[in-house]
Amino acid sequence: MKTIDEDIKNGTFRQLYLLYGEEVYLKKQYKDKLVKAMTTEGDTMNFSAFEGKDTVTGQLIDLAETLPLFAERRVILVEDSGFFKSSNDLLSDYFTAINPTTCFIFAESEVDKRSKTYKAAKKAGAVVEFATQNEALLTKWILGRIGREQKKITQPVLQLFLSRTGLDMSNIDRELEKLLCYTLKKDVIEASDVEAVVTEQIENKIFDMVDAISGHKQNVALDLYYDLLTLKEAPMRILFLITRQFRILSEVKELTQKGYGSFDIAKKVGIPEFAVRKHQYQAKNFKREQIFAALEDAAQTEEAVKTGRLQEKIAVEIFIVKYSKEDKKN
Repeated sequence: MKTIDEDIKNGTFRQLYLLYGEEVYLKKQYKDKLVKAMTTEGDTMNFSAFEGKDTVTGQLIDLAETLPLFAERRVILVEDSGFFKSSNDLLSDYFTAINPTTCFIFAESEVDKRSKTYKAAKKAGAVVEFATQNEALLTKWILGRIGREQKKITQPVLQLFLSRTGLDMSNIDRELEKLLCYTLKKDVIEASDVEAVVTEQIENKIFDMVDAISGHKQNVALDLYYDLLTLKEAPMRILFLITRQFRILSEVKELTQKGYGSFDIAKKVGIPEFAVRKHQYQAKNFKREQIFAALEDAAQTEEAVKTGRLQEKIAVEIFIVKYSKEDKKN
């Protein structure tokens, strides 16, 4: 990111930028920054955009070889092409001798760093990864936004906000905008404000469901399941997220027993540091054998649905009922 900022500041651009990674919000911000800095608004003759796996390599190269009209450079934006997940010999070879008046901007969801195309892009220009931001950076970003609106928020309320939004910056941006509008006439953002307008993510409901399962609160677990179905969540996605939660609990339990601290657990498992303690608490409610049994049953449930032996809605319900029964001892 620093590389792009410096290039924009100096007005000296590379012939190729490859932006990739899971953090969609930041990737979009820097993609837009580059396009704005490298093109003139409304110049459709010298700026072209392509999107999707149907993008034709030969068409890109032909366009790249076309000289710009009344402009310093031709800019070609390509998004989610999939070119960097495997080798594309034609494109890889072209990257070694790009037309001097052409600049490429690639914005991709996934890349394979072992591929010939990725390695060629790295030699030809700048490759920038946009990884999920850690809690500290997100906190700084959120506090900056709140501060510019001349508002304040306490650490517990900020953690409540993050527990509802997750760490995805696009979602945080949307929910923060809602929260700032809701608290327009207030100086201090309170927990009640967050609870009133910030949408809780499905992962939180899944956590609550597993919590209910561990506490043998069958009615609560089933009510949460039916709520998610009402919200049009697919049963198999719900099962996937339940399975994911059990895997997280397995890792948290193991790392805690090995003596790892919350920071290291968060980094290894991929959850916010502030959430480690509540996952540790939930993990205590399950024996190691129970977690593995649940993971095995979840795999068998998925297989039963795929082979047509069980209807998916009923299959997931059976799974929830089995693990939330009163006679399931810890």
